[in-house]
Amino acid sequence: MQRILIADDDRALTELLAEYLQREGFAVDVVHDGEAALARLRDGAQRPDLLILDVMMPGRDGLETLRELRLQQRLPVIMLSARGEPVDRVIGLELGADDYLSKPCLPRELLARVRAQLRRQTPEAAANVQVGHLRLQPGDRQAFVDARELTLTGAEFSLLLALAQRAGEVVDKATLTRLALGRELERFDRSIDVHVSRLRHKLAEASADAPRIESVRGSGYLLRAGGA
Repeated sequence: MQRILIADDDRALTELLAEYLQREGFAVDVVHDGEAALARLRDGAQRPDLLILDVMMPGRDGLETLRELRLQQRLPVIMLSARGEPVDRVIGLELGADDYLSKPCLPRELLARVRAQLRRQTPEAAANVQVGHLRLQPGDRQAFVDARELTLTGAEFSLLLALAQRAGEVVDKATLTRLALGRELERFDRSIDVHVSRLRHKLAEASADAPRIESVRGSGYLLRAGGA
């Protein structure tokens, strides 16, 4: 049974979401602050498969919790925020969140996001993909530039794989959203742009010869092999 950890100080909401997700077949743990979330994530006995993380919590907030988490783990994270400001969404994604929902949200919408993220953590039977110095191994969801492994979130790996499988072709953001995030592109949604920005940084940091993700104005993105 897949396990989900909810970290949110809204006790009424966490009770509702936990009950809903349990009915859908998930084991659910609930904590109400960032420190408790990190402590639970360090507990190897019942480590969750996915974290639902609220932005506004007492003490260590959701963004600080996410920043600390990403130093150690690639666990898929869905951020929740009552504020719903675009800047909050961008900051959360820049810190390594896989997806983001504004509160209030429908439990079934959250469930769809949860299932989409968990599907993307399942090893794929697809063959390895090589683009220049970049090698992607879908079977164990690992990415390498030459011998150097890239540390990617689940969403970042899925996005890079989608681009690599279509290397040299322009892929529109609606298609990338479906392939990488498992949902439809929303109006004013910059999730793919932020994930691309993080991938560009990680590829450039790995090697000057790594493939480049290029923007095509009004169309989307393409992955082009780097130097020889």
